[in-house]
Amino acid sequence: MQRAGLAWRREGLRVGLVPTMGYLHEGHLSLVQVARRRIGPQGRVVVSLYVNPTQFAPTEDLAKYPRDLKRDYALCRAAGVDAIFLPSDAVMYPGKAEGLYSTYVVEEQLTRGMEGSARPTHFRGVTTIVAKLFNCVLPEVAVFGAKDWQQAAVISRMAVDLNFPLKVVVAPTRREPDGLALSSRNTFLNAAEREQALVLSEALAACRRAVQKAPVKAAELKRAVARRVKTRPLARLDYVEFFDPKTLVPAEEVHRGTQMALAVFVGQTRLIDNGCL
Repeated sequence: MQRAGLAWRREGLRVGLVPTMGYLHEGHLSLVQVARRRIGPQGRVVVSLYVNPTQFAPTEDLAKYPRDLKRDYALCRAAGVDAIFLPSDAVMYPGKAEGLYSTYVVEEQLTRGMEGSARPTHFRGVTTIVAKLFNCVLPEVAVFGAKDWQQAAVISRMAVDLNFPLKVVVAPTRREPDGLALSSRNTFLNAAEREQALVLSEALAACRRAVQKAPVKAAELKRAVARRVKTRPLARLDYVEFFDPKTLVPAEEVHRGTQMALAVFVGQTRLIDNGCL
């Protein structure tokens, strides 16, 4: 992969990277389209397919995370992807099985709340693997989805802080017609859970309506979201937060332009969503 990236650069070809954990859906393919627009028809779009073990806690769903490489390959070919990077654990974490791997990338400010609090080891794995993907693929552009807003902010900060010579692009969230954000984890939902999962997008819409005319206290909106989630017997609120979209500093008063993030367990499946109010 590095040899290919270096060769493309020598030829003057721009490279765009779409990092994924596979089991691709239309949301991922929309990121491919954004990458293509950014680098042009003559550039090279690379999709990485890697389920990164270091961003999963021992209690999380690493073993059952959905995988379908044959389908992923077909979708990438149809979307005009130029290369798929499919590294092994041994390539990405050399010597880890023998206890030798010991280098990680840690961001210390933007990872404090939300996903960072709910999943304390998560972002160390994310920043480490994305930094390694940047070094392997050598892209000029890397595209991430807005559904994982905190993740995109953390990676953007890492790219600046560590002087990666690339542009991080955050693309809009893709949704089902009924509003549910596209996610590989949606495949875990049964019919009843799928219907109740709409509580995430409904909560976003309700909070957006609430602040249209005047600011509202964040504590009041959090209580309203908690009440809404409790009306769905299969759903359990993990967290809801309102914050500045650039600094991720929590907002005490919520107004138009404030960012909202929430995580909800629907059955055994943990879903997240984000939106600008």
